[in-house]
Amino acid sequence: MYRTHTCGELRSEQIGSRVTLAGWVQKVRTLGAMTFIDIRDRYGITQLVADDKSSEKVREEASQLGREFVIAATGVVRERESKNSKMETGDIEVALEKIELLNSSEVPPFTIEDQSDGGEELRMRYRYLDLRRSPLRKAMELRHRMAFEIRRYLDSKGFLEIETPYLIKSTPEGARDFIVPSRMNAGEFYALPQSPQTFKQLLMVAGYDRYFQIVRCFRDEDLRADRQPEFTQVDCEMSFVDREDILSMFEGLIKELFVKVKGLEFKEQFPRMSYAEAMERYGCDKPDIRFGMLINDITEDVKGRNFVVFDSAEYIGAICVKGCATYTRKQLDELTAFVKRPQIGMSGMVYARVEEQGIKSSVDKFYSQEDLARVAAKCGAEAGDLILILSGAKKKTLAGLCALRLEMGERLGLRKADEYAPLWVVDFPLLEWDDETERYYAMHHPFTSPKKEDFDLLATDPGKVRAEAYDFVLNGVEVGGGSIRIHDTKMQERMFETLGFTREKAMEQFGFLINAFKFGAPPHGGIAFGLDRWCSLFGGTESIRDYIAFPKNNSGRDTMIDSPSPVSDEQLKELQITLCK
Repeated sequence: MYRTHTCGELRSEQIGSRVTLAGWVQKVRTLGAMTFIDIRDRYGITQLVADDKSSEKVREEASQLGREFVIAATGVVRERESKNSKMETGDIEVALEKIELLNSSEVPPFTIEDQSDGGEELRMRYRYLDLRRSPLRKAMELRHRMAFEIRRYLDSKGFLEIETPYLIKSTPEGARDFIVPSRMNAGEFYALPQSPQTFKQLLMVAGYDRYFQIVRCFRDEDLRADRQPEFTQVDCEMSFVDREDILSMFEGLIKELFVKVKGLEFKEQFPRMSYAEAMERYGCDKPDIRFGMLINDITEDVKGRNFVVFDSAEYIGAICVKGCATYTRKQLDELTAFVKRPQIGMSGMVYARVEEQGIKSSVDKFYSQEDLARVAAKCGAEAGDLILILSGAKKKTLAGLCALRLEMGERLGLRKADEYAPLWVVDFPLLEWDDETERYYAMHHPFTSPKKEDFDLLATDPGKVRAEAYDFVLNGVEVGGGSIRIHDTKMQERMFETLGFTREKAMEQFGFLINAFKFGAPPHGGIAFGLDRWCSLFGGTESIRDYIAFPKNNSGRDTMIDSPSPVSDEQLKELQITLCK
């Protein structure tokens, strides 16, 4: 056999044992007559030693090894003189008796260690080498553990894992589809699924009342650290349930993962917050509730004092930053520059320092101490606190305050990666209006059920209709979301009508689902979690790329295999596709 043990399992208990290890050479160090070799596999690192007790042949072979050579090494486990507490195998070493070179290696383009000297672009190009590094190995192990525990939990609750198709019909209502041409049906196209939404609803009609799938999904959208063109969802659906059933079932899953993977126990029910409250107090629908610093509407408190910026604004909001009244003018100018960045787009920022002797602000000539005291009281500010104020159009200003709040939380160390604050956000709007196309769009998707008490508003005031929709938010990141679905044919047709679909268009795109509902669709609902995002949160990093074995870069390219790439004229001809020049 190539090995008797892995490079991560030897301990003091094996001292005196003759073992064979196989793996990659991470480092070679020659100190006089002794050569030390760190051999690595995915389980860990073990130190090998060729010294005066080893044969001359072994000493010579050891000194000629290079980084990333693949070897098998045989020797006797002995106690290490200089123990290394940072290594799991740091109490022992292997005195070499034999080295077998299994394969040599070119010098790698970057060091394959925890802290590599390779930039991200270079490491993406040689991803198979990057995956040898311990941080990525741990990320892959975390992903495996989470997927395993998810399957175990859902299986224990009676869920069936059922695969759904990857080549489906394009439904352009959501994000942009990836389109796949059909050779056998010239001029027609498949789409890669953005989610298995319609298929899991069909499975409910088919009577499979508890379904799940850890499934690949595809969206042709602009990328950033937490987005990839292909990503993995934990996709779930249940029949004969209401919202409370869904939240209870999957809160159980989330708590189980915290216990099994992170060793953390949440005994209390996760807090719930309405969409309306999240927007008003946090400025977004995925609030980070690890810290306070809530947004306060001070519009009526500061208007009418001849300060044109405030008097002309639709909305004025403020946050109170505890203990920061000592901020210097330079620090405040930095914050002003932050909110004026194009990504946020505010025109400026007003501040007020709450001190023992009074309140000093950047708008003192317009406001009396009594005016500022009312604002301070509204914000819950005390001596030593700093009030930061933004104004403008309400939606934009709330978004700016959200960004400012998160920036201050980051600067003050309030957003700790090892602290977790789970939250359910509920009662989302069913629809959102688009001024450009002058029509409503589904905020989630067109199969989301309105709340029963809002049914009548569909005909009179669609913008006020709330949905039976919910998101799971962890540390300010949306990890999952779902809804109770429409299961009544007439309600579904009414929803399509509100969205501007003609009956013909609705049947063309979703006729298969509408027809299925005619054969007895049960009440049903579900949820989908982003596995990559979930892993990154549990792993304490922002980017999901580390938790995907072979990710794409910000341009949607796989630089390792050079994809996407052109195809031959013969392939295009078979598909009856002509490229525009």
